[in-house]
Amino acid sequence: MRASKKLILAATLLVNTFLFGQNQSLRAYMDNKQFFAPGTGNYLEIYFQFVGSSVQYKGADGGLQAEIAVSIQILKDQNLVAQDAYRLLSPVMKDSIVEDFYEVKRFALAPGNYTLTIELLDLASEKAPIKASQTISIEELQDAISSSDIETLEYAYKGDESSTFFKSGYNMIPRLSTFYPSVLSSIPVYFELYNTNQLPDSVCGLKQFIVNTETGAELEDFTVFSRHATSEVLPIIRNVDIGKLPTGTYTLNYTLLSRSMMDLTTQSYVFERSNDTEISWDAENLVLDPYFQTSISEDSVLFFLESLIPISKPAEIKNIIQTIKTKDTEKQRRHIQAFWLKTAPSKTNDAWLKYKMQVQLVEKLYSNNFQEGFETDRGRVYLQYGAPTTIVVKETSPSEYPYEIWQYNKIGIFSNKRFIFYNPDLVNNGYRLLHSDMVGELKNPGWPQTLAKRNTNKGNVDDPNYHNENHFGGNSNDLFRQY
Repeated sequence: MRASKKLILAATLLVNTFLFGQNQSLRAYMDNKQFFAPGTGNYLEIYFQFVGSSVQYKGADGGLQAEIAVSIQILKDQNLVAQDAYRLLSPVMKDSIVEDFYEVKRFALAPGNYTLTIELLDLASEKAPIKASQTISIEELQDAISSSDIETLEYAYKGDESSTFFKSGYNMIPRLSTFYPSVLSSIPVYFELYNTNQLPDSVCGLKQFIVNTETGAELEDFTVFSRHATSEVLPIIRNVDIGKLPTGTYTLNYTLLSRSMMDLTTQSYVFERSNDTEISWDAENLVLDPYFQTSISEDSVLFFLESLIPISKPAEIKNIIQTIKTKDTEKQRRHIQAFWLKTAPSKTNDAWLKYKMQVQLVEKLYSNNFQEGFETDRGRVYLQYGAPTTIVVKETSPSEYPYEIWQYNKIGIFSNKRFIFYNPDLVNNGYRLLHSDMVGELKNPGWPQTLAKRNTNKGNVDDPNYHNENHFGGNSNDLFRQY
């Protein structure tokens, strides 16, 4: 399973369904997936979703149209290997109704590690461009039985090669959000299996199954088996029914099977499901518990309401934001109590007081001049997963930025998970998450190189210790693998 590669090209965006007004800066989502084509080799697809309400429009025939300057650079060992720069016109928006719009670009890339850099500029706005950079890994898919990444779709329809979204007979509009609210009853997916014609049989099997990420249990009602004729490239397009899937976090898996039911390769996609018609705290009719409320002083209500965000699901975060916007302290109090009544109905006060102590602790340890403790990466991880089993702190290193390595013996069903945080600004206690091997967290295969940029101007993504081997104290890689 390849690591998640999603980026949000914006300063702050709390939930994918939250849209900012027309006066805000450009906001866009970016994701990328790897595929293979005979005669072309391995290639990368880069997807963009532009938030329609965040761009400026000008008059065009039949309505309004935006224009975005797109710059893409792909580097290997600090050398430019691919690039593209162009102007992208949005679809014409009619009657002042603006919608998100999409773009896809493809680059043929040999196997290896690369740095992908994106810059987007709204040409009708005076705002500065937004930028993002990410390390990506291209695997060799040509020789062995393998699978592409799973591409999820907003929708697909029969098309032709005149569309940039065309693939395997369909125009496919990518979906970049991993959150599926109750109004969505299915997940359209597309992926490809390669070199199944190397099998001794003319048919192969495919198992589609969903696993509860928190418990590790396979949901048998959602397991589907199918048979397929083997081929050099076997395209698979499915519409996965999640109409009866309850609220939770899940992993959609596809496993290729031989005729003897041997697992050959598996590809996975992690998503979050909310199947409540409306997540409601019934705060209006809630009777405030005096004992509960005495634990929240008048001047800290907003602080503790916002502190629930690290342990909330996207739909819950949306409700929190709506309550914050009311600026009504009593409603905010009711929301906090309702949250804990729903989260821990039998031990509401105990659960809340325990969490309150954790929030106060991360505020003391991890807050800085511009962030509350729960807003920082370390604070969010602590509140979401609890206290780490061990922490390695390196505040001084001749070759690396200050960093911390957190190791957890157990997180739910997962064992021995690690997080590395670093402070590239060297001030303000502003540690950021650099890399983690936990499912759903930031994956950065080139993290040792990034950590060593403090005095290493030139590096090598394939060898993170290049130009850094003789620096005394540069042992973060060894410490990370030790735990």
